[in-house]
Amino acid sequence: MAGAPRHVLVRIYMIMSYKIGRNAPCWCGSNVKYKNCHEAFDAKLKRYRLLGHEVPGHNLLKTKDQIERIKESAIVNRACLDAVGEVICAGMSTEDIDRIVYETTTKMGAIPATLNYEGFPKSVCTSINEVVCHGIPSKDVILKDGDIINVDCSTILNGYFSDSSRMYMIGNVSEEKQKLVRVTKECCDLGLKEVKPWGHLGDIAQVINDHATKNGYSVVREIGGHGVGLEFHEDPWVSYVIKAGTGMLLVPGLMFTIEPMINMGTHAFNTSKVDGWTVTTADGKPSAQWEYQVVVTEDGVEMISW
Repeated sequence: MAGAPRHVLVRIYMIMSYKIGRNAPCWCGSNVKYKNCHEAFDAKLKRYRLLGHEVPGHNLLKTKDQIERIKESAIVNRACLDAVGEVICAGMSTEDIDRIVYETTTKMGAIPATLNYEGFPKSVCTSINEVVCHGIPSKDVILKDGDIINVDCSTILNGYFSDSSRMYMIGNVSEEKQKLVRVTKECCDLGLKEVKPWGHLGDIAQVINDHATKNGYSVVREIGGHGVGLEFHEDPWVSYVIKAGTGMLLVPGLMFTIEPMINMGTHAFNTSKVDGWTVTTADGKPSAQWEYQVVVTEDGVEMISW
């Protein structure tokens, strides 16, 4: 599901909530003594914090075992988007897309994370043309030749969460819309290259915003990416309008989504007063979004779902 508004995320930045003895088992679950595992790592985090950087607490860092379980969830997540991509076409309804996602998810033993999430009534988000995010599938919404649509799929498998989205172009799409879809994916790919241990979330945001604005587009400001894995929406909240060198420190084990919403017109949007979910561009111009779920590694980044 597209990134939640910043105010709904609980933000916790304490580096450690308790003292760990050097000979005690490490907090990461490795069963290795703390002094031989994460003691030096924690000392490095403490130095960054004392220098004024925003650092994640242990609660935000995924262990190796957790990452492997989240990857299992991501297999289902990607299978849903693959299944949609095989059949999506003009004439089908967004309710048809929802059915495909629900059936694929449940057949693989998983649960659609969006279904009944804070009242959201469907198993997937389907956002067409000027819909920025959180479009609700309906039997009355029929895909037409020339549409662009974001299908945002979120999955729970054995309590672990995965989340990604893709754009699909329906039939004969105008060059203008094709460019928006292409540039938005380029933004995500450029942002992905900036995910490096001991960098900052702002490094990702800066390159995304620069590429979007260079192409004449704007980036939605108030809705962004989010941490994910053990919960649907975790810290950090991921902005795409902050500067390089700012924002939370990118630490190995930190997992989050890269999912900028790029508008052809202004960054302004409206949220439906009818359903409380559907977000549309204020000027009625198209919007596009891709979503990658990633985790920071010791030497770079690993894609979890895309």
